[in-house]
Amino acid sequence: MRLKVYHYPKCSSCRKAIKFLTAEGLDFQAVDIVEQPPDKQELRAMLKHQGGAVRKLFNTSGLVYREMGLRDRLPSMAADEAIVLLAQHGKLVKRPFLLTEETGLVGFREDEWRSALNLA
Repeated sequence: MRLKVYHYPKCSSCRKAIKFLTAEGLDFQAVDIVEQPPDKQELRAMLKHQGGAVRKLFNTSGLVYREMGLRDRLPSMAADEAIVLLAQHGKLVKRPFLLTEETGLVGFREDEWRSALNLA
């Protein structure tokens, strides 16, 4: 199974995730999340893996999130509206973003990634 990892090259957590996947010898495709954000189908699949918690898909510490005033808007935002926003603005998406048929991971915590990718 080839993995697709959406990342932002300047993000330290993303660099750690790429380094981890490389060290484990996994075959993966690294995609710049700003140049090519996850599409709506991928975002909907990730939302399911996150138990429907839309907020988990957002980079809540990012500048774009703050500029758009999403902290106040997000609690009442419909999931479909959130998906459209995320698909249009890669910097809004929590990263790194790894999606497989079996799992969806946002953010990098090595123990979670190791477990989800059956590397334990």
